[in-house]
Amino acid sequence: MVALSISGGAMKRDFIALSDYTSEELAQLLDLADSMKAQPERYTDSLRGRTLGMIFNKRSTRTRISFEVGMFQLGGLGLFFSPNDTQLARGETIADTARVLSRYLDAVMIRTFAHTEVLEFARHASIPVINGLTDFNHPCQAMADLMTLKERFGHLEGLKLAYLGDANNVAVSLLNACVKFGLHMAVVSPEGYTLPSEVIAAAQPEAEARGVSLQFTPHPEEGIKGADAVYTDTWTSMGQEAEHDRRVRDLAPYQVNEQMMALAKPQAVFMHCLPAHRGEEVTDAVMDGPASAVWDQAENRLHFQKALLYHLLG
Repeated sequence: MVALSISGGAMKRDFIALSDYTSEELAQLLDLADSMKAQPERYTDSLRGRTLGMIFNKRSTRTRISFEVGMFQLGGLGLFFSPNDTQLARGETIADTARVLSRYLDAVMIRTFAHTEVLEFARHASIPVINGLTDFNHPCQAMADLMTLKERFGHLEGLKLAYLGDANNVAVSLLNACVKFGLHMAVVSPEGYTLPSEVIAAAQPEAEARGVSLQFTPHPEEGIKGADAVYTDTWTSMGQEAEHDRRVRDLAPYQVNEQMMALAKPQAVFMHCLPAHRGEEVTDAVMDGPASAVWDQAENRLHFQKALLYHLLG
């Protein structure tokens, strides 16, 4: 996916994958998010009269509310569309919908299952398209996560993040984020739950150029050693409910509990993109403990989303 495209003589930018952006561009977005969080009044009404269409084919708490509130705080309007609110539900093509919405809106955010749907929408839209989550990746979440780590440690380069469990869409974007910002990363997953080989291969050249260590292991004690952050996600994502029992059985050794956190650095933080299935991938003691950064992560979704909207529409 090429992030830059030309439509009607004007250049538009999409936000679909972190790999579409340079490290410098992403760092500027983080700096902007920091500024908007510290001084929100400076940006009041900066997007007055601008509109964001939000297409949701998956349920949402943080994505919907952060984008909707973000547009409101910037003076714009966010419009929510459920799966049955548009003619997509009755067979209108993605291409035709993209062309029509481009005549009404200033940007579109899509949260859906198939990544190809977002790519196709972006190909036919003449307005910016934001990936609010697909089964392949979750770039907005990863940026909010890095914002949280920067707040906690004062820097990003040289930190180590250990991700445990199912190497899903969140893990894909975290891998790209770590490479872009110079964090070392360990992905700790059993066979059958590892990152796609093509994702690893795509990230390796930039990781090597930046001196970033990427580790892939089924052994928690190897991956968590020296970690500044321990990250996990639900073992059963939306659309995988029929696999729940098998996933819980396979991934039980990767639960983040107090013993697992003890393998990391003493000041390591715990991270989770939410929603959490307490008692499965994480215990209450860790979720509610002093190392937990999950509520800061959730809040920073709002601030990063505002920065992204301002960047694309301001």
